[in-house]
Amino acid sequence: MIKKLILLVFLAVVVLAACAPEAAPADPPVVGEMPVDETIVVYSSPLCSCCGGWIDYMRDNGYTLEVESIENLAPIKAQYGVPQRLQSCHTAVVGGYVVEGHVPADAVARLLNERPDVAGIAVPAMPIGSPGMEVEGVEAQPYDVLAFDASGNSEVFASYNQ
Repeated sequence: MIKKLILLVFLAVVVLAACAPEAAPADPPVVGEMPVDETIVVYSSPLCSCCGGWIDYMRDNGYTLEVESIENLAPIKAQYGVPQRLQSCHTAVVGGYVVEGHVPADAVARLLNERPDVAGIAVPAMPIGSPGMEVEGVEAQPYDVLAFDASGNSEVFASYNQ
């Protein structure tokens, strides 16, 4: 019981540190050509600095973003059909797709270039080391970007930090 409590406290500290403004940004990956007329609309909480980290990261990678600050994102996630198990801290829409959470820029470029028959892509939760979730001195976690359809089925779209 004490070990679980210590682990929970440690994870809470790591997540809070990751959302702190002083978290170091990652070097942006080289992104292939992307449709220049695609604006990403991001719905995020005005209180979450890690969302701001992802927004800055995407802008640094050449994307145009329109940011809508919303206190309660649940209706947005429901409107765009983001399965609960795939939800994260912010939701974006671009080119008819949903981009949920801290998805890397090259995965968004691939989505927009390949135009697969999916509803969107997601990075569930907030893995340490994903764009906007970097923590200085903490090793990046392996994570997957999942593609999901309108029925909530999902499959791995890309893997990072493996």
